Amino acid sequence: MASKYRSYDELPLTLRVEDLMPILDIGRNTAYELVRSKQIYSVKIGRQLRIPKQALIDYLTSSRS
Repeated sequence: MASKYRSYDELPLTLRVEDLMPILDIGRNTAYELVRSKQIYSVKIGRQLRIPKQALIDYLTSSRS
């Protein structure tokens, strides 16, 4: 599954956990584990988990080093 986003600028301000799957090329369980383990910061809004755009960028830049 290819991501519909081609650059950081195209990302929405918040993403759903399901949005991480094509961006990171990972499965659902892995995406939820990254959030559960706090490797990727998330905010719970009602019953939904949302990942701020900057949290994903921070994860991607920190995982490079």
